[in-house]
Amino acid sequence: MAIIGYISRTEHFSAAHRLHSPHLSDAENLETFGKCNHPGGHGHNYVLEIILRGPIDEKNGMVANIADLKRWIKDSVLDYVDHRNLDKDIAFFATRPSTTENLAAFVWMRLCQVMPEGMLHKVIVWETPKNKVIFTGEGVTAKDIEECTV
Repeated sequence: MAIIGYISRTEHFSAAHRLHSPHLSDAENLETFGKCNHPGGHGHNYVLEIILRGPIDEKNGMVANIADLKRWIKDSVLDYVDHRNLDKDIAFFATRPSTTENLAAFVWMRLCQVMPEGMLHKVIVWETPKNKVIFTGEGVTAKDIEECTV
């Protein structure tokens, strides 16, 4: 039986958004999201942590090459979210509010499109130093991953 290890990579990005659900009235959005529903939006300096889990390769001693992980994150996520307006620039958020929960799910699905199956363990997104979301892919289907577009 292989020895299992975990590796992690942390990245930073800045993005704007407005917490607003197309499924709620304007009054309900204001009640639900408060000042974060301001029509002009607001921004965050997000921190993103990606954790992989897998067998430690007997030959190279790695779960995955960190250079590959760095490239997967940049090419699939950061190139689309950094210095962007999540609501206006990413199709995924056209039908759902750009909450940190949905952002973490978006990151998960984007990474699943390029990484070896079963390697992604956790996505953690810090919206502020006090607020973070941990996402492990529960409930995500192959169709969700396929349809996750930017």
